[in-house]
Formats: sequence, C-alpha cells, structure tokens
Amino acid sequence: MPINPQVSEVLGEKAYPSLREAAKHEKIDIVDVFRRPDAVPAIVDEVLELGLPALWLQETVVHEEAAEKARQAGVVVVMDKCILKEHRRYGFVNARNWPPTPTFLDG
Repeated sequence: MPINPQVSEVLGEKAYPSLREAAKHEKIDIVDVFRRPDAVPAIVDEVLELGLPALWLQETVVHEEAAEKARQAGVVVVMDKCILKEHRRYGFVNARNWPPTPTFLDG
C-alpha cells in the first residue's frame, strides 16, 4: 500500500498519509522505502514505534546509522537493493514464495 500524504490513491490503490494511519487499517509486513536518505531516521522511528518487522531501503537509499538502530531493535533491514530485482534474482514467481527468510536476504 502506498504511503503518501499528498495523494489519496496511487495506481488505483488507496494511499495512506502515514505508516501510523496505514497500520490502523492494514497489516504491514515490510516497509519499502523510496525516499531520500535523510528521510530514513524518521521512518525508522515510526517502524520501531509500530513494531513493524522489516524495512527495505531501495537502491541509493543508504543511512547506516538509522539502519543499525532498526537492526538493534530486531527489525530485518535490507539497504541499497531493489526489491523487484532481488525478487527476480532469486526466482520468486508468486507471492507465496515471498519474502524469503531474513538470512536468505542477507546472502
């Protein structure tokens, strides 16, 4: 589900203004971040506040300190990787096979 405070819908899917608002209505398994690196610390704080299990920072989204803070709190973190490319790389062709275990993602 898209999180964007400036729109109500993205590609026909309901958008929420914040993770907090989305978590009231949807189960969130992973937060996939397409933002500038300077936005990551606030996102990590929200992920930790909501107790979300996984954070994926897309290619070029790198913030070592925030990622380490999330890891120390038990969040699975993948950084500077495209989730679609990784999905294809490991041959996952349907949603039942995704996501792999965290140790698989680290490899």
